[in-house]
Amino acid sequence: MRLLWVSFFFCFCSINLLAKTHKALYIIIDGVPADQIERLHTPAIFEIASKGAYARAYTGGEVGGYSQTPTISAIGYTSLLTSTWMNKHNVGGNSDLKPNYNYWTLFRIAKEQTKPCRTAIYSSWTDNRTVLLGEGKPETGYLKIDYVKDGYDLDTLHFPKKEKELHIFDIDEQVSKDAAEGIRKDAPDLSWVYLWYTDDAGHIAGNGAFFDEYVRKADAQVARIWEAVKYREANFDEEWMVVVTTDHGRTESGHGHGGQSLRERTTWISTNIPVNKYFNAGQLAIIDIAPSICRFMNFEVPQSVLWEQDGISFVGQTDIFNLQTLPYDDTVELTWEYCSKGTPVTIYAAVSNHFKEGGTDEWIKLATVRSGEGKYRVDLSSLPVSKFYKFVLVTMNNHLNRWVIR
Repeated sequence: MRLLWVSFFFCFCSINLLAKTHKALYIIIDGVPADQIERLHTPAIFEIASKGAYARAYTGGEVGGYSQTPTISAIGYTSLLTSTWMNKHNVGGNSDLKPNYNYWTLFRIAKEQTKPCRTAIYSSWTDNRTVLLGEGKPETGYLKIDYVKDGYDLDTLHFPKKEKELHIFDIDEQVSKDAAEGIRKDAPDLSWVYLWYTDDAGHIAGNGAFFDEYVRKADAQVARIWEAVKYREANFDEEWMVVVTTDHGRTESGHGHGGQSLRERTTWISTNIPVNKYFNAGQLAIIDIAPSICRFMNFEVPQSVLWEQDGISFVGQTDIFNLQTLPYDDTVELTWEYCSKGTPVTIYAAVSNHFKEGGTDEWIKLATVRSGEGKYRVDLSSLPVSKFYKFVLVTMNNHLNRWVIR
């Protein structure tokens, strides 16, 4: 028995010594609809997917529901960062930004870990760091980003205005070079790269050769960064998760976005990491990226923050997805889909939303059922009288949440 325990101990230590250091990087290419990226079959984005997966996704929340969210850039970035829709994160456009920092960003989660996590942002638009991430603000715990390359949108000396806003493309070139160099040299644990000009190309020219050209050029910028990741993996004991995505699609003409048409809502995700069944189940969304990175990085997320996240990890095992609610008199029918049939699902309810103001909600345990049942009827008369209900379903591997407003 003693020898067995000694052998087990050495095996455990060996496994831990052999484990590679995990790093995560995500890249947002602004405003490229799924049909365009698929038609062009951009080499770098699909080479990344060849190591893992590619799928269409969506943004914009639930059409006609409490989470409906405009398909606008800064809103999309914030939905990705917080794994919530606009009804929670409160970013409603590209200006007059007032994020609700009670919904933690991925970068806040990273910095709250016990193990130090070095973060980086490579971005043209300074507000990504100073406003959306809220760097240095007391509401974000005085969040600090370790490596920063941004502010080029304010540098008119080195990036003077050009016809067709092509100075923004020059900025993206610089951002991609900064990111490639930073990954090769500094290898931050969590990085965000933002490429802007594709959105401008769409606004200026709509569908056509000009827009296509600059999507291909953005892919070349992704290739530059991807080569740096491959260099790190080949020369250091590291495993990298790379996610490339967009923040919104476009209108039929390609010129605009912001509404709820299918093309405006349809986005895409490319990753080099093996994915679970949920990734291809037709429910994939921009809000699923942050939980997936958290799982890959083994981040601990406080329960109060976690239960407010609307996304599901497409990395590792997922038990349930697609929670729906149907109020009927004094009951609410909860329904869901499942990946594994016999998993216990514990159902909780709250009749307040104090979390939104930085407070605490009281969660009432209602029942535990099997995932394969796919539904549960809540008797509202057993709960405190309210016109607002939050429901959370919790399994071993994920959770789902949904509101009911009467």
